[in-house]
Amino acid sequence: MIANVLTIAGTDPSGGAGIQADIKTFSALGAYACSVVTAVVAQNTCGVRSFQALDPAFVADQIDAVFDDVRIDAVKIGMIANAGIAGAVADRLAHHGARNIVLDPVMVAKSGQALLDPEAVSAVRERLVPLASVITPNLPEAAVLLDRPDDWSAATMTAALPELLSLGSEYVLLKGGHLAGAHSTDLLAGPEGIQTLRAPRITTTNGHGTGCTLSSAISALLPHHDMPAAVTRAKAYLHAALAQSDALDVGQGHGPVHHFHALWGSVP
Repeated sequence: MIANVLTIAGTDPSGGAGIQADIKTFSALGAYACSVVTAVVAQNTCGVRSFQALDPAFVADQIDAVFDDVRIDAVKIGMIANAGIAGAVADRLAHHGARNIVLDPVMVAKSGQALLDPEAVSAVRERLVPLASVITPNLPEAAVLLDRPDDWSAATMTAALPELLSLGSEYVLLKGGHLAGAHSTDLLAGPEGIQTLRAPRITTTNGHGTGCTLSSAISALLPHHDMPAAVTRAKAYLHAALAQSDALDVGQGHGPVHHFHALWGSVP
């Protein structure tokens, strides 16, 4: 069975992050992509310039339109933008009994532009995190969720996992890419305990949309795999997409990963 996977997120006109990256990732991993737009973002590989959040009632209407017609096997939540949208998303997903929810708590773009109103952090924490099968924060995002300093080490990553799990999701994937070192180490915590996922760090400037891509890959894989397997396979997919990103020539800043690295081959 081909899975139907829904992304609820903001846009990226340059194609490397947001809903565009989610749709590419779903497609590359053999899932059918549906999408609900929360915000229209003016951004490129050099950074975010501005964004316009959509009306929460319209976001809710989009979600209802999809669920009323399509069997949805997994949901990825990305950019939420404000508390009103967070509440609308939480209400409609609960109403429709959505399952396999992957929450990527997008808060700040790589350029430093805030993508979530400060008052919306509590709405994400209290309304969306408890609905999630897994949350996938990077270290700055985890600091915001826990209201703690953004000062991390390998030891404090492990120590923070119980507190992150106490927010209500079944699993937490805490991403350690912001720590220095030859390897990028992520920690998956859940009912089975803690699993360490390490991959050699790839030297490239093409890191645009990595968080969107990883969470979307997990969403695409969850309908057919348990959580540890879905996360392990998703990380392997992202690693290969990063390793082959130099085949692309997109933009003058942080370029995108190569979502279709396994499908395009040598295209002239």
